[in-house]
Amino acid sequence: MTGLAVLALGDNPFLSPTAAFPREVTALTNLTTLYMSAVNIRGVIPPAIGNLVKLVDLELSDNHLTGEIPPEITKLTALTMLELYNNSLSGELPAGFGKLTNLQFFDASTNNLTGNLSELRSLKNLVSLQLFFNNFSGGVPPEFGEFRDLVNLSLYNNNLTGELPASLGSWGKLNFIDVSTNSLSGPIPPDMCKQGTMLKLLMLENAFSGGIPATYASCKTLIRFRVSKNALSGEVPEGLWALPNVNVLDLAGNQFNGSIGEGIGSAAAMTNLLLAGNRFSGAIPASIGGAASLETVDLSGNELSGEIPASIGRLPRLNSLYAQGNAIGGAIPSSIGSCSALSDVNLAGNRLAGAIPPELGDLPGLNSLDLSGNQLTGAVPDSLAALKLSSLNLSDNLLSGPVPEPLAIPAYGDSFAGNPGLCATNNGAAGFLRRCPPGPGARSSSSARLAVTCILAVTAALLAAAGVAMYLKKKRRSAAAEREALAAAAKEGKLWAAKKGSWDLKSFRVVAFDEREIVAGVRDENLIGSGGSGNVYRVKLGSGAVVAVKHVTRRAPRATPAAGSDAAAMLPRAPSAARRWWREFEAEVGTLSAIRHVNVVKLLCSITSEDGGASLLVYEHLPNGSLYDRLHGGGKAGDELRWAERHEIAVGAARGLEYLHHGCDRPILHRDVKSSNILLDDAFKPRLADFGLAKILGAAGDESAGVVAGTLGYMAPEYAYTWKVTEKSDVYSFGVVLLELVTGRPAMVAAEEGGKAGAAMDLAEWVARRLEGGRDKVMALVDARVTDGWAREEALRVLRVAVLCTSRTPAMRPSMRSVVQMLEDAAADRDDGEKVLLQVKVV
Repeated sequence: MTGLAVLALGDNPFLSPTAAFPREVTALTNLTTLYMSAVNIRGVIPPAIGNLVKLVDLELSDNHLTGEIPPEITKLTALTMLELYNNSLSGELPAGFGKLTNLQFFDASTNNLTGNLSELRSLKNLVSLQLFFNNFSGGVPPEFGEFRDLVNLSLYNNNLTGELPASLGSWGKLNFIDVSTNSLSGPIPPDMCKQGTMLKLLMLENAFSGGIPATYASCKTLIRFRVSKNALSGEVPEGLWALPNVNVLDLAGNQFNGSIGEGIGSAAAMTNLLLAGNRFSGAIPASIGGAASLETVDLSGNELSGEIPASIGRLPRLNSLYAQGNAIGGAIPSSIGSCSALSDVNLAGNRLAGAIPPELGDLPGLNSLDLSGNQLTGAVPDSLAALKLSSLNLSDNLLSGPVPEPLAIPAYGDSFAGNPGLCATNNGAAGFLRRCPPGPGARSSSSARLAVTCILAVTAALLAAAGVAMYLKKKRRSAAAEREALAAAAKEGKLWAAKKGSWDLKSFRVVAFDEREIVAGVRDENLIGSGGSGNVYRVKLGSGAVVAVKHVTRRAPRATPAAGSDAAAMLPRAPSAARRWWREFEAEVGTLSAIRHVNVVKLLCSITSEDGGASLLVYEHLPNGSLYDRLHGGGKAGDELRWAERHEIAVGAARGLEYLHHGCDRPILHRDVKSSNILLDDAFKPRLADFGLAKILGAAGDESAGVVAGTLGYMAPEYAYTWKVTEKSDVYSFGVVLLELVTGRPAMVAAEEGGKAGAAMDLAEWVARRLEGGRDKVMALVDARVTDGWAREEALRVLRVAVLCTSRTPAMRPSMRSVVQMLEDAAADRDDGEKVLLQVKVV
């Protein structure tokens, strides 16, 4: 087809990989457009690409290309678009690349390219230049400052040095610049918003110095202004505080001084005010209450004084308030109790005085409170006992009086140190709080009356319990005899015969079988595994179709904690195992029968015996087993999951969990998210399964919070002391699944890998201990079976999501809706250039 002018094959990632670049394409010398992004091409870009001299648009992104960019590409002088991003290309830009003077859009980001940018200095028609995530070095050519059409400049995560051209952005309608995470120095170019079009200015993690040019104080189009972790100094231009569209103002980790401007009250769109680690002084302006969109305020590590303004209570969306390490005095305003979204408060190391406002106890989502190292007086408010705090620190103050009993427990053992006036009224605080002295005689008399009342009540309760126990024992003997008969019949494949005529089939979808076929297939030779509340069987029907059947009985199956675990015995047990498993059966039926989602396993019907002694749940059968089997089952090499499949599984499972949390009338908690409960169909599309522990939030009379929810290694840390499960518990468990996908390791790491002899370590902690270090150390966490460079880079982005999900602080974990978005973004083109930090940090 030698006359072909346009060949567009892109975005077909499921094509079979090629061993080399298809040479047939290089013979099509009349091509003007060649779009072959994401088509699974391997090998090098051949020199014969230089034959396609009529090309205007050449796109080879998202493939597996290696080697250098061939010098023959410089013959394609008609090119206006060249996209090579997300491959494994190496080497320098070829000599003569500057001949491509018609080039407007050049994207070679996320490769392994080296050398300098000097070949680009003559490309004055550039509109968009994206070279992020490479290893370029040297300076930014001064000619870039004369590019009149430049709109997008993305050079972050390289090794660039020197200064940016002083005239950068002076001529064109520049709207985006990201040069973060390099070694650039010198001043910030003053005219990048000269044309009034700048949206995002991102220059963090460099060595820029000097002040912020006053010109940016009038850049009303700015959405993000991030210059943290540089060597900038001086006062911030007053107008910058009041920019109407800025949602992130990030000045942290510099040497700025002066005060926070009163104009902050006009920053109506600002969600993040990040000023930590500077030399700001003076008081927090009262006008801050006007910035009603604020969600995160970080003022820590400055020289602020004065008092916390009462206007702070006018910030209904404020989630995190960090002001530790300043010299703020006065009392904590009671209006802080109006910040209903507050999750984290850290005011440690200041000069705060007066009482702790009891209004803090009115914050339902408060998860972490640190008021240590101040001069607070009075008692610990009783209202704090109602909070579910994962972290509490009131140490080194002047507090006195009894600590509320729910807080005087070993979990908060260090929370009250350095307050000699505090005491405890309960014995559980022995060792970290002194015992409160006894009260007057009148109180003793009252205590005696209370003791007598308690004794009478306990006696009555014991008598009632004895009667109930006798009744249950008699009933249990009868049920045990029936179960033994059922078990014997089932073992011989005669469960139908044992219960003939006593089964009730309730269909939730159109089915082409009856209860006889299902019951007859529940036999030992068809057993394929165990779920949260019963054994699972593979039953082949007379029609040839295959279904999965879970056999639920009133007898609780033996606990099966993760390998190497001895902690399960320490967890609380339900008072009645029979009632627990029966409740799980009803929960699973009630939950699954109402769900219609592509990433949730389909429940076809339920089959229940009239006496409730045995029940069957019939599901669609998923032939590729569970994610756990595929990752850790030790199958053949050809059965290993490639990264693209792992990512699709992560996104699909996240969408299923998002539906449960956000797509139903009331949020549904899965409560046992793990890789063995993510099943794979014939196309490796994931389905969430095993809802034996599912709970619909707000359901009346639901007692399932009293049972152990989850599996060792996947359970959120706060469950150990709250015994309660929230959506954020599911998010934590899903984060562990993401860690499994990235690292290839199970949820419990073997003792020899964990570094602690004789015990296993959960994967989340194992990963967290290895995040402190350079990029190479973090990259070593990625499963060695993921070999492609682009895939390992993408895996690091997913690792960042996993770390967020497994934060020890529940409020810091994202919602599943956010998780889905972040996972999709991890594999998407980042046209807005927003940086994904590969320096993953422990949250």
